[in-house]
Amino acid sequence: MKRLEEFTKKQLRKDLPQFNIGDTLKVYGKVLEAGKVRIHPFEGIVIAKKGKGISETFTLRKISYGEGVERIFPINSPNLERIELLHKGKVRRAKLYYLRARKGKAAKVRSAG
Repeated sequence: MKRLEEFTKKQLRKDLPQFNIGDTLKVYGKVLEAGKVRIHPFEGIVIAKKGKGISETFTLRKISYGEGVERIFPINSPNLERIELLHKGKVRRAKLYYLRARKGKAAKVRSAG
């Protein structure tokens, strides 16, 4: 068991910023298209974090052309180029699934500053 913990500890990324639920992030992910790797940005609000250690994930939500889009990213994935923290949000919930039913200004998260 100790070997497994040591191995997974080496795989954890330390170059990412600290972020919480309600923060707005810009995630740059690697996408393979026609044999080339390009960087594709995805900007949205963190509505959930899940797991611990090597299997930790977070869910981002954005509105694209009037349609809600959610994407789940593993934090320790080698396909994540970098993460930028754009805004800190102030929320009182651990999961922001209620944003799925909201539109416009009602779907905004208060700023933490």
